[in-house]
Amino acid sequence: MFGDMMGMMGKLKETQKKVEETKKRLDTVMVDESSSDNLLKVTITANREVKSISIADELLNDKEQLEDYLILTMNKAIAKATSVNEAELAAVAKEGMPNIPGLDLFK
Repeated sequence: MFGDMMGMMGKLKETQKKVEETKKRLDTVMVDESSSDNLLKVTITANREVKSISIADELLNDKEQLEDYLILTMNKAIAKATSVNEAELAAVAKEGMPNIPGLDLFK
C-alpha cells in the first residue's frame, strides 16, 4: 500500500509539472475573434492576455458604438480562449490522475 501511495504522489507531481508546462504553452496559443462585420478584430492568448486589437477607422467616429463592439468582441474572444484553456488543462489533468475505482472526476 505504501508503494502505491508513493507511486501516486510521483504521478501527481509529474502531472503538476505537465499542467505548468501546458499553462506556459497556452501563452503562445492565439485566439482570434472579430465583430460580425469585421470592423473590430481582437487577438488574445488561450491564457486570456490581449495581444492585439484592430479597429476600423469608421468605428472611431462613434464612441458608444466602439465601446459596444469592444465589449461584445472581447467577451466572445475570452469565452473562446477559456474553452481552449479548460480543455487543454483538463486533458493534462485527466491523463495524470491515478485510477481510483468509482472516482471519475473528468467525464
